[in-house]
Amino acid sequence: MNSSVQLYNLQERYADSFAKNFTIVFLAVIIVSINGVFVYIFFRSSIFYNDPRYILYIHLVINDMLMVCLSVTLFVMSFAWQNVPFPFCFTLLIVAATAHKNTPLTLASMAVERYIAICKPLHHHQICTVRRTYILISLIWGVGVIPGLNDLIVIVIVRPLSVFKTVALCSSATLYNTPYHEELSKITLGLYTSVVWLILVFTYCQVLVAARRASADKTSAKKAQSTILLHGAQLLLCMLSYITPVLDKIFLPLVTDQQKRISFFNYLLTNIVPRLLTPLIYGVRDKHFYNHLKGFYSCKLPVVKVEPSKQ
Repeated sequence: MNSSVQLYNLQERYADSFAKNFTIVFLAVIIVSINGVFVYIFFRSSIFYNDPRYILYIHLVINDMLMVCLSVTLFVMSFAWQNVPFPFCFTLLIVAATAHKNTPLTLASMAVERYIAICKPLHHHQICTVRRTYILISLIWGVGVIPGLNDLIVIVIVRPLSVFKTVALCSSATLYNTPYHEELSKITLGLYTSVVWLILVFTYCQVLVAARRASADKTSAKKAQSTILLHGAQLLLCMLSYITPVLDKIFLPLVTDQQKRISFFNYLLTNIVPRLLTPLIYGVRDKHFYNHLKGFYSCKLPVVKVEPSKQ
């Protein structure tokens, strides 16, 4: 009797794990496929890759694709591979954390670009060049990787070097389990979010004032306001991932028999679903991307006229 119950519990556990992994991989494929269409459209036309606004947008899309792939890889590894070498695990975590930090920084950069376009239109082409945009993206990655490097420094200081030869379950909770990491995470989170929100509020207020003062081209100013508001909405969605531990602490004690399912639902809601909204918020809203998107899905191919050969 006991063996039958254990076998049933084991089968149920495997079925539950398979359902979770299938769901998460399926959503990741959808997100990467949708974002991949926008990346393809971007590199297909010079109207996009010669415009700093679209360069920043496609960087946001590619960054989200990378983050989703790494996040899903770590999730599947927690079921399929629980003895991950420390160096490999740390590499995955630091790249995933960098991509996660890049999202709000890119949103802030996009808001600043719209601020310059509306409030300083005569200097926009001088300030926002393609070369400077790629330099800005490099700076975003440089700033985004700093917290991960700090975590590495703390591990080197606090733990013996032999830890790099060990294997463990690959998760941030397993690797970053010292009080120093907890305090460092709080400081980093507060600093990043404060700076990004200040930039968004400042740019929105400046564009709002410019829209009221403008005697002409009020449509562009109002559209820039809406764009910055969308940046704020997207930032709120991205910040949902920061409250996942809080949601777990609130709901898990209430539903003790469904703890794993509640944690999985929180993970989907706060880490995966927001990445699906990025192309829908910006790409579909932009008329150039929308027109190219319609042409892509309607399979409109350029018509080539063949002239009859003259003999």
